[in-house]
Amino acid sequence: MTNAEIFHARESGVRSYCRSFDAVFTRAHGSVVEDETGREFIDLLAGCSSLNYGHNDPDMTDALVAHIQSGGLSLALDTYTDAKRSFLETFTQRILEPRQMPHRVHFTGPTGANAVEAALKLARKVTGRSSVIAFTNGFHGCTLGALAATGNQHHRMNLPLPGIARAAFDGYFGPDVDTAGMLEQLLNDPSSGFDRPAAILVETVQGEGGLNAASAGWLRKISALAERHGALMIVDDIQAGCGRTGSFFSFETLGFMPDMITMSKSLSGFGLPFALMLMRPGIDQWTPGEHNGTFRGNTHAFVTSKVMLDKFWTDRAFEDTIGRRASIVADGLTRMQMLVPGSRLKGRSMMRGLEVPTGELASEICRQAFELDLILETSGARGQVVKILAPLTTPDELLLEAFDRLEEATRRALASRAMEPSVADTVIELRAVDVLS
Repeated sequence: MTNAEIFHARESGVRSYCRSFDAVFTRAHGSVVEDETGREFIDLLAGCSSLNYGHNDPDMTDALVAHIQSGGLSLALDTYTDAKRSFLETFTQRILEPRQMPHRVHFTGPTGANAVEAALKLARKVTGRSSVIAFTNGFHGCTLGALAATGNQHHRMNLPLPGIARAAFDGYFGPDVDTAGMLEQLLNDPSSGFDRPAAILVETVQGEGGLNAASAGWLRKISALAERHGALMIVDDIQAGCGRTGSFFSFETLGFMPDMITMSKSLSGFGLPFALMLMRPGIDQWTPGEHNGTFRGNTHAFVTSKVMLDKFWTDRAFEDTIGRRASIVADGLTRMQMLVPGSRLKGRSMMRGLEVPTGELASEICRQAFELDLILETSGARGQVVKILAPLTTPDELLLEAFDRLEEATRRALASRAMEPSVADTVIELRAVDVLS
């Protein structure tokens, strides 16, 4: 058994991921994690998309070690530093200017929830309105403002969370229901109960909500609605950004430009705490110190992020690589889908998964996968989606090996449940989930 007594004795019961993995991890490189017994695992979770570029990238490691050994600052609040200047210049050159984005940068630090809180607060200040529209199955964080916009009742815990009007995400009522049209009708009707919104907050792909991917047409309609009603369009790119959906921003190929964007997770390139909020220049109406945070000046993250930008985002080559690996992921999930009656593919690019009939089956697939030295987790309203968030840098042959193991894990999971009600009998339940989630 794993030597985990101290965790059970002293760490809060709120811990979650560790309950799925009976191991004490010690080392990692690329897409491989090692535990204290020397056992190696292929990582298909990547820090829940915080390690898009793998563990301990050697170039980022070298730059960070050199910065530390030179006596470089580690924390600088929002003072000027050479590391922050270098990051801003590189981010402007590599990301913003090629995409013709005039957006200004607000360092919120250190988490995605901090960036969401800042965006909601600023949108309310700029518009003079209080209500924000968020969507079913959305996840934006667990601090109270972000939590109000989060749909998951497990996190909301019956707390009083005002200021949010909940609308139906694309496909919530099935593929034939235009939920953007429904929202338009609600906003046009002065008696609908929807107050004039300060902002519309949306994920293009709902990571924790079950890898629900909004269509380009739906998102363009939502963006147009925001503009027409004087609201700001906020895209939460915390999990879907930094290349996870094929381009640096998840919305790049979808035909609209947000007013505000929240980013975190893989922004440092190295797994370091780092978050920011982008906003069109006219929206930057903060007064000095009006929204701050002690760790908004994580200089170590500026150093590694600059290396990430220079290494992966100088041209289109990395995007082409992501596209090739996304095809491997799609093929592997399709092989799994053929084994599980009633399952379906979810997500986009390298943010993909397989929805299976029950959360219990999804959990069993992940449990069997861990026995085969894979690390992955579930998502969705009922935990019914087997989620793949492999590092974008995972070598092709390692991805192929991972899906060979995952296919075997699926077979084992189905066999272990053979004495229970058949998977086919639960297809009706899956169809009910389609309606509810």
